[in-house]
Amino acid sequence: MKLNTKNRFSRLEKIIGDSNLELLRKKSVLVLGCGGVGGYVCEALARSGIGTLILVDYDVVDETNINRQIIALESTIGIKKVDVLEKRIKDINSGCHVLKMDLFVTNENIESLFDHPIDYFVDACDTISVKKEVIRKCIRKKIPFISSMGTGNKMDPSQLEIVDIRKTVNDPLARILRKFVKDEKMTQKVMVLSSRELPIKTHDRVPGSTAFVPSSAGLLIASYIVGKFISKK
Repeated sequence: MKLNTKNRFSRLEKIIGDSNLELLRKKSVLVLGCGGVGGYVCEALARSGIGTLILVDYDVVDETNINRQIIALESTIGIKKVDVLEKRIKDINSGCHVLKMDLFVTNENIESLFDHPIDYFVDACDTISVKKEVIRKCIRKKIPFISSMGTGNKMDPSQLEIVDIRKTVNDPLARILRKFVKDEKMTQKVMVLSSRELPIKTHDRVPGSTAFVPSSAGLLIASYIVGKFISKK
């Protein structure tokens, strides 16, 4: 069956118009971390007609991912996350250009992420040192970015918000990055996805998770980016 690629975005076009839809087709978004939050960022951006998605992750799908990651199924266990996500994106929109970086990102190799044009950088990784370096490099290179804070041990997606890091509360990860931003004497806004909900204490170093908080976080980030692209037009 031959598909009409225009039809798949016709409902979105009714809201944002053809010129904005064309604008989104020309945009490139890098997503660092394709798990619970990052997977839903990619899902929503692919369904919004973003033209290029750069996927960065070194991990494979694990059975413990099934409760919250959109790419995690019994059939995808053991497969590289970037490979599973690329196949899914192409099934949503074959016209989307997907670049895969099967890479464990460190401060030593992070510069390689900037080898391709990036209109927006999404940090959905778990490594604090890398998060700090993303902030430094994106500010230095003048690349718009947003960083996901902690979604583990949270139950209420309605308490998620996108704010400047300085306005975050009840988020242990954000507390570390607030101090970093202050110590570095940064004056630029550092936009993050954070939750105002107090984390549930589990007395376990491995955080608990739900199906609805990471997914909601990813969808909020995608909505924020699309809104930024359209408003800048």
